[in-house]
Amino acid sequence: MKRRTLALLAGCALACGAAWAAQPIKLIVPAPPGGTMDIVARVVGQQLSSDTGQTVVVENKPGAGGMIGMQALLSAPADGQTLLVGASNLLAEIPHVIKTSFDPLKDVVPVASFARSGVVLVTAASYPAQDFQSLLAQLKTRKGQTSFASYSPGTVSQYAGLVLSDKAGLDMQHVGYPGSPPALQAVLGGQVDVMFDGMLTSVPLIKAGKLRAYAFSGPQRSRHLPNVPTTTELGYPDLQFRGWVGLIAPARLPADVLARLHIAIEKVAKAPAVQQKLSDVGLEPEVITDTAALQRETRAMSERNAGIVKKYGITVN
Repeated sequence: MKRRTLALLAGCALACGAAWAAQPIKLIVPAPPGGTMDIVARVVGQQLSSDTGQTVVVENKPGAGGMIGMQALLSAPADGQTLLVGASNLLAEIPHVIKTSFDPLKDVVPVASFARSGVVLVTAASYPAQDFQSLLAQLKTRKGQTSFASYSPGTVSQYAGLVLSDKAGLDMQHVGYPGSPPALQAVLGGQVDVMFDGMLTSVPLIKAGKLRAYAFSGPQRSRHLPNVPTTTELGYPDLQFRGWVGLIAPARLPADVLARLHIAIEKVAKAPAVQQKLSDVGLEPEVITDTAALQRETRAMSERNAGIVKKYGITVN
């Protein structure tokens, strides 16, 4: 029995390490250094290097809504040595508003997810509304004269604002910004009323008393904001937006390489240090290594977002 157990452990170790050859593993980040995806890539890369004994290189390739990074992934050999750390919005949001040279649902596959992310509805802490219902009432008193910020046109930050404005009859105007920091500055400065923002940038300001949170877009309350109700609790299930953060590979990756990647990445993503660091940046750790399930989920998100883009006539100039 002891010999059999040792053999199984040895086989697992071999599978985890055999997903890569001797050359360095490259993790492409389709965003600048310092952002959420960059932090995730470096946390995952460090653990991956520790587990496999391989050198892991994080390469930032920002621009074009992440499409420069995606093109770099698809230009590399499909051997498992070059992978991309990104979020589901690269496949299910951005391609609806930015023309791509590849099919995001056919040419790439999600290898695994590490965590989930959602958006939170916020205002400046000085805003007169204390809760969600009073916020809606306040916005309705100036119907057609209020506005909401987004961290970029063509993203869930804009989608959620448009859906809320429509469903609640608010007639808010959208103001798009190049990222969360300038959008949040506009919210804090009173230039716009509200915003659906990512957890990484909003939670520190909420806990510092600078922003007030009214609703979270996930199916359950966030562990980071346990006192903030979900949009579904508040009677707005259409405002449930929640995506995955994980590893993406070319669809032409051989099946045996993908299988070995699943074993190695599951070990990495479930490491306590990795889960803690992902939680520290506002993500909800959740490991899924079923590529087919992630593909189905991503396709459903993409179809839903396509409907939103069409309904509200969303374009990115």
